[in-house]
Amino acid sequence: MVERERMKVGIVEVAALAGVSEATVSRVINRRQGVAKKTRDAVESAMAELGYERPVSGQLVAVVTEHVTNPFFADVAERIEATLAPHGLKTVLCPAFPGGVQEPEYIASIVDKGIAAVVFLSSSNTVEGAELEPYEMLRGRRIPYVGVNGVFADGVPVPVYSTDDALAAELAVDHLHRLGHRAIGMVSGPVGNHPADRRVRGFLDAMARRGIEDADRLVIRQSYTIEGGQAAAQSFLDLGVTGIVAASDYMALGAIRGIRRRGRSVPGDVSVVGYDGSSITEFTDPPLTTVRQPAERLAAEVGRSVLALVGSRDVPVGELLFDPELIIRSSTGPAPGA
Repeated sequence: MVERERMKVGIVEVAALAGVSEATVSRVINRRQGVAKKTRDAVESAMAELGYERPVSGQLVAVVTEHVTNPFFADVAERIEATLAPHGLKTVLCPAFPGGVQEPEYIASIVDKGIAAVVFLSSSNTVEGAELEPYEMLRGRRIPYVGVNGVFADGVPVPVYSTDDALAAELAVDHLHRLGHRAIGMVSGPVGNHPADRRVRGFLDAMARRGIEDADRLVIRQSYTIEGGQAAAQSFLDLGVTGIVAASDYMALGAIRGIRRRGRSVPGDVSVVGYDGSSITEFTDPPLTTVRQPAERLAAEVGRSVLALVGSRDVPVGELLFDPELIIRSSTGPAPGA
């Protein structure tokens, strides 16, 4: 009986309990400006007491990412959309890449357009010292946001869903070590990129556990691109590396190209392990051994979190880590002479 009564609760009942007009309740529900904090708190309290949930149908969720051309991130964005669509939420992709529209500009342009939530898909939430303005704008208008693969620079506790980068490095190093490789190098992203930094720490720890204490000399920081991987491979060959752990599939493919341009073979001379696990890696030459991020589980959890937040329900804050999976293909083999 209680549930039947709660289903009948509307803005009329919320307005009566909060002692405000129905128009004011509507403004709070749609996160419009022009409502005093005391009044907004009274309306929010009344909604919670009555069990009123914000309607979600037709509202927009912004997915902000710098990596729209990367198959993995495109896959995650598509899966988030598929999770939210049955509930009436529509996603809008905001490609905030260098040289284009930047993240603060995107957020400033959407906060007053009825946006329901924002997903930071490996964008500013992965960067040390990122601008705080976008988060402040969202909090000021009570628009919830979540992160994927990186905690936020402002330190405010919000839901974050990440792949366990330390475990990813362990899986890659363990695989190469079992194949007899000892001179193992890692090419990772720029310093200050949280996932890149964590993958490097995981790599160094994995190497130390196997008695290799000077592995930091075999770490190269580069851009998350084919060109970055290719440049790193040239340096690794000069260092006598026989196994390469790359922090992205693109980097891994670049490393393979760099190795071949020096007249070496993969995996005959050098083995290469990628990271992300986008479907295209099954069809490269050779098919790429990679550590696959759990795109489906990440996207599903992000979707559930967004639905709960938009419905004014509590969601556990902090970072939730997901286990990756090693996919062994033909880009790795026994170390030369092993």
